[in-house]
This record gives sequence, C-alpha cells and structure tokens, in this order.
Amino acid sequence: MKIFNSIQEFNSPTKTVVTLGTFDGVHKGHSSILDRLIATSKGSGCESLVLTFFPHPRMVLQQNTDIKLLSTIQEKAQMLEDHGLDNLIIHPFDLAFSRLTAEEFVKDILVDRLNICKIIIGHDHRFGRNRTANIDDLIRFGNEYGFEVEKISALAVNEVSVSSTRIRNALAAGEIAIANMYLGYPYFLTGTVVTGKQLGRTIGFPTANISVKEDYKLIPANGVYVVSAIIDGKAEEGMMNIGVRPTVDGNSLSIEVHFLNLDKDLYGREITINVHHRLRDEQKFASFDALKEQLFADRENSVMYFKQNSV
Repeated sequence: MKIFNSIQEFNSPTKTVVTLGTFDGVHKGHSSILDRLIATSKGSGCESLVLTFFPHPRMVLQQNTDIKLLSTIQEKAQMLEDHGLDNLIIHPFDLAFSRLTAEEFVKDILVDRLNICKIIIGHDHRFGRNRTANIDDLIRFGNEYGFEVEKISALAVNEVSVSSTRIRNALAAGEIAIANMYLGYPYFLTGTVVTGKQLGRTIGFPTANISVKEDYKLIPANGVYVVSAIIDGKAEEGMMNIGVRPTVDGNSLSIEVHFLNLDKDLYGREITINVHHRLRDEQKFASFDALKEQLFADRENSVMYFKQNSV
C-alpha cells in the first residue's frame, strides 16, 4: 500500500475507485465498505484509494470537542493495508479545506488530482462549503465529469456510525467485550516501554510501563484487564492495570502490563497490547500484602481466561 501525506502528493496515471471518511478503528462496519471498494477496483482495473483526514474534522470544526480516537494514524494505516488497500491519503484537515465549494472538491480533487473513475459513498453524505451539497449533486457532477457514484445503503452507513459511537462509549465504560464485538478484533494500544517506579518487581509482579505518545488515543476505563502481545515473534499472555495506582498514592494515569511467562528487559521497545477481557475495577488496598493477594487472584483469573479462550 502506498501512503501519501496530502492530496497534493498523490499523482497517478491509473484511475482510482475512491471512498472517504475517518475510518476510525477500521471496525466491522468499515470492513464491508472496504471489501466493496477493493472488489470494485479489482474488477474495473482501477486502484483502490481511501481519502482520510488528520486531525479528525471534529477536532478542527468543534474547538471544544474532547473526542478521543480508536486508532492512531499509524494503527489505522496498518489495518487498511491489511485489508488490501492500494492507496491511502492522509490529508491535513483545516478550515481552508472545509471551505472548498462542492464543485472545487469534485473537479480539483476527485477528478484532477485523484483521477477518479468511481466513488463509493454514503447515501447521506454531504460535502462542500457548509456541507450544502448532497448525493444527488455528486451524481450530477459524476455525469458531468465522467465518474460513477455508488451509494452505500442506509443500513451500512448506520452500522458505521452506531459502531464507532458504541465502541467509544463501551471503552470509556470498561465494557471491553462489547467494544471488541463491534470492532471485530481485540482493541489494542501501541506504546513504548518506559522506566517506572519498579514497585511491582518488589512484590513479584514486574511490569512493563507503556507510554502512549498520541494524546488523542482512547484509553479504556481504569481497571485490570487480560491482555496479550506479540514479542519477538511469540504470543505473550498478561494482565494490565490502567489507573493511578491508589494503593501507592499514585496521582497520574499509568498503563502497566505484567506478562505471565516473560522475564525480559523491554525498556525502549514499542509493543502493541491487545485487550481481551476486563477483570475488575482499579481499587485501593489497605496494604501491600492485600494488593499482592489480589494480584495473585488476578493472575490466576488471567490464566483461566486463556485456557478457556483462544486469542
């Protein structure tokens, strides 16, 4: 897959089948659209192309929004590549772009820059300055400029919209099973292992402290989770605490992973943590001994989860 950091970077003599959107999380609702896009491109001899934006348009147009995203740009790109996409454009979204007229968007971008042969788009899609143009206008432009318009059904569009909202709400509430059902895969966090206070090591539970650099990435609700990661080509099982570590008077959010069968220096490495199941809320214990007793129970429950579930 070829990745372009702006529309202006893209320049191809090959015709393209295009869809556009945020594709946040690249969840099950998106998959049907991507499958249709890729199948259409292969059947027509054109290349598939997704046009997406960063920052998220709501971050620009709604200045007070606190929206968190399901996937970072890098995570999204990898998932789209895994689907078999040919081209991905991640265009910087700004106020100037939002003020393009509908015809400027169609002629200057879709036709002249993206070399479009077909666009696959939601039936209720609105575009152009102040979102004044609709699907009927797009069809009219298609007839004028020589490209096809395929409407995505109301059911499919609703599935995408409902799924994204439901996933965000579920993760914020710690409902990881619901989030994973809508995603079609375990929610994951990618970050770098950094040095922590190493208190876990003193009670037999060494942890990898994960730093997620993208502040817009949605972190699930505080609590203890069953997780896994691929490290040096091997699947490693573990448990993760997200929270402020109240038992040791912590006051800032931390993400700590204890791997069940791994004792290896991971400092400085980037790893991806797959989140499978929520064990419990984060809680404050009366003593280190009480905390240690609970951690043994958490580890036992994590082992049991992996025995009963393939991941």
